[in-house]
Amino acid sequence: MSQPTFAKTAPVFFQRLREVTEAYFKENNLPKTGDIRLYAKTAILAVALVALYVVLVFFTPASVWLSLALCALLGVVVASIGFNVMHDGAHGSYSRKQWVNEIMGHSLNVLGGNVYLWKLKHNVNHHTFTNVEGMDDDIDIKPFIRVHAGQKKYWFHRFQHVYGLLLYGSTYLFWIFFNDMKKYFSGKIAENTPMKPMSMKEHIIFWASKVFYIAVFLVLPMYFAGVLPTLVGYSVMVFVTGLVIAVVFQLAHVVEDTDFHHPETDGQVIENEWAVHQVATTVNFATKNPVWNWLFGGLNFQVEHHLFPRISHVHYPELNKRLKQVCAEFNIQYREFPTLRSALWSHLMHLRQVGMA
Repeated sequence: MSQPTFAKTAPVFFQRLREVTEAYFKENNLPKTGDIRLYAKTAILAVALVALYVVLVFFTPASVWLSLALCALLGVVVASIGFNVMHDGAHGSYSRKQWVNEIMGHSLNVLGGNVYLWKLKHNVNHHTFTNVEGMDDDIDIKPFIRVHAGQKKYWFHRFQHVYGLLLYGSTYLFWIFFNDMKKYFSGKIAENTPMKPMSMKEHIIFWASKVFYIAVFLVLPMYFAGVLPTLVGYSVMVFVTGLVIAVVFQLAHVVEDTDFHHPETDGQVIENEWAVHQVATTVNFATKNPVWNWLFGGLNFQVEHHLFPRISHVHYPELNKRLKQVCAEFNIQYREFPTLRSALWSHLMHLRQVGMA
């Protein structure tokens, strides 16, 4: 199947968005990349990761409950490093220096993933063809979760709003040990997207980083803390990481009233220009909550991120005000949930509706 295309109309909406955005950076004499806020956050998260790892592996607490709580906290830290450090680095928005972006992007490899595959899956497919079936791998959770009416329905989908969150906890484990391998050996980033051949360097990085991750997060802890404690603690960590990552991304695109496009039934041409499609398929949540803003790396400002992915998330709160005004000018609905809880409820209701349909 050929790639879908967007409406061949003048991108007036996006031109206006760019005009307003460029004016903000020019008026305030700011770079579009990260600043001291992002660098300080990186240092805090890196120290937290190392400290928690050292305590759990080399100074394992006598209290089982304390150990499990620290493992859960480690899972949150891993997810937050992905949101803040890796994500900005892989998009080229962490720093004006490309080598710094590359280092920060490769933090994903340290944590079990592969930034080369992630860039193709996320930067190219997800950001171009958001919520487009067969192109956006982020909505491909088949057969366990049905996110829109165009996907095949099974009897168990009627319960997906009940078991969905539990299933999300397994996504990080599958990402590291199954999804990356599937992409690597199949040569496909998504159902309809063949992968460009990897260079020898990328092949070496892929396998070396996987071995490193297994050695650091499984073999070494088993040697110092024991096999069973390691398996239990690791399971808690990856469950929390998977749950946090999946929920944040699902709340941004899979909630009530967001648009989905299925080329087989809706045609190969997407009716709107690219920027309008991004706003129609993307939602913000909890943008006034400083704790979520810090932890999620601006991914709760998903509309701003999808329109301008090469701008660091530290600027999204200010851009949020301006982009809302542009959407109002063009009479384009800008979706934003006031709280994390309201967005999560909408996501679960969407799963229920699609599962029961």
